[in-house]
Amino acid sequence: MSPSLALLNWFYEPLQFAFMQRSLAVAVMVGIICSVVGSYLMVQRLALLGDAISHSVLPGLALAFWLGVNIFVGAFIAGVISTVLIAWIHRRSPIKEDAAMGIVFSAFFALGITLITVIPKNKKIDLNHFLFGNILGVTPGDVRDTAIITALVLLTVVLLYKELLFYSFDPLGAQASGLPTGRLNLGLMVLIALTVVASMKVVGVILVLALLITPGATAYLLVPRMHQVMILGASIGVISSLSGMYLSYYFNLPSGPAIVLVASGFFALALLFSPRHGLLTQRPRRP
Repeated sequence: MSPSLALLNWFYEPLQFAFMQRSLAVAVMVGIICSVVGSYLMVQRLALLGDAISHSVLPGLALAFWLGVNIFVGAFIAGVISTVLIAWIHRRSPIKEDAAMGIVFSAFFALGITLITVIPKNKKIDLNHFLFGNILGVTPGDVRDTAIITALVLLTVVLLYKELLFYSFDPLGAQASGLPTGRLNLGLMVLIALTVVASMKVVGVILVLALLITPGATAYLLVPRMHQVMILGASIGVISSLSGMYLSYYFNLPSGPAIVLVASGFFALALLFSPRHGLLTQRPRRP
């Protein structure tokens, strides 16, 4: 067998199985929206907010599962409530925003684990699936829901790109120019919550922050403009997701951590060899 034919067989073998087709489709969609939304988090220095929301969805997810409701809906509602609470604590008290995030996400995370442990035995949840992802178990309904979320997120970013860009880099200037900064901030929080919900099946609530930040950060080291960061970051997210899935299939690795490790590898390469910011490519500065 020629090397090219062997490579084609290696590529197509996982696609013979329906569960791998669904998993790869979800991985691609999540890789795109995580990178796009994560770019806003990175430029606003709000990486902790993504972590806060990803942990805060757990009680809504547990309640939805307990009541027999779509877990995407429950997780989304819990994520939005957590962002509202963070903003309310920050505005109504001298507590700083990062402290408010830590308080809210730890409380919601603890509440979620408590709810999971008290759910009746006949409806027990496998906590590992939600914490670390279970992309190989996605259903056609999960693919449909993820596609809807992806379409909503990308459409919103396209329609509000200039406004969100202005607000992300200069919130005071955006407010002075008359932009509805409160609504833009709330809209961005909703986008983050939707992205976290879509990513739960892929990498779980523990690793979702890595998929939100790492591809965008890698692109940020390589290209100068925001739209370029989004496009290149989405490409890196898709390649990382697909590579992680193939590594999971052929080497029996957990899929979520495999995806994150590939994305982290791309970041390490960019950090070392980026033409503008690489640690090994920058010329030493003269004293």
